[in-house]
Amino acid sequence: MAGLFSLDGRKALVTGANTGIGRAIATALAGQGAHVVCAGRRSCDETVAEIAAAGGAAESLKLDFADPMAGRDVFEGAGFDILVNNAGIIRRADSVDFTEADWDDVVDINMKAVFFTTQAFGRELIARGRPGAVISIASLLSFQGGIRVPSYTASKHGVAGLTKILANEWAKHAITVNAVAPGYIATANTQALREDPERARAILDRIPAGRWGAPEDIGGTVAFLCSPAATYLTGAVINVDGGWMAR
Repeated sequence: MAGLFSLDGRKALVTGANTGIGRAIATALAGQGAHVVCAGRRSCDETVAEIAAAGGAAESLKLDFADPMAGRDVFEGAGFDILVNNAGIIRRADSVDFTEADWDDVVDINMKAVFFTTQAFGRELIARGRPGAVISIASLLSFQGGIRVPSYTASKHGVAGLTKILANEWAKHAITVNAVAPGYIATANTQALREDPERARAILDRIPAGRWGAPEDIGGTVAFLCSPAATYLTGAVINVDGGWMAR
């Protein structure tokens, strides 16, 4: 049964793999045998070193998704069959004060780059008749509104929608397309919330698991979605949230 979750012989691109959730995903995929290309606008050398120290295979690639088309030439002839769209940013301000620049910066990276990177990946696999897996990192704000993050909320709703349409179109090509919606995970994106005593208390009071999530909590779910065990699972947005959405 161990082979059901093996990623031996697979090649994955993980975006935003230099830190946090992306780093945890990269190490989880490598731990199951995948060759992982760790992409980021900053160096992913620490992630690559961690994977190598554990006996895995990885390499680093500089990609800055401030240009939403940055990933368009990555896949042709490169042998990828897994794509994890993790790179993302967040900007916080009251909606009445939110700027066009902050809107565009977030939507370009969190949604536009996700679509066009996935499009390039899908084109390559379909042209070669190869199966594959796409996993995008959504959010609880793919379902909820949140406060003071209008562009982030819009972009993560968009990620959920793109997951469903691409799953519909690509299932016949044996390409699964899913998303993971992390709950409140202890990363740089949630630092402001964790440092606000009232917000942090209100968040923890709602989480049945009674703790903030760790990046590793997301890595295992993504590895499962890439594996042979999940070949009939597509178009899903899976909450990994300690029970937040069930509350």
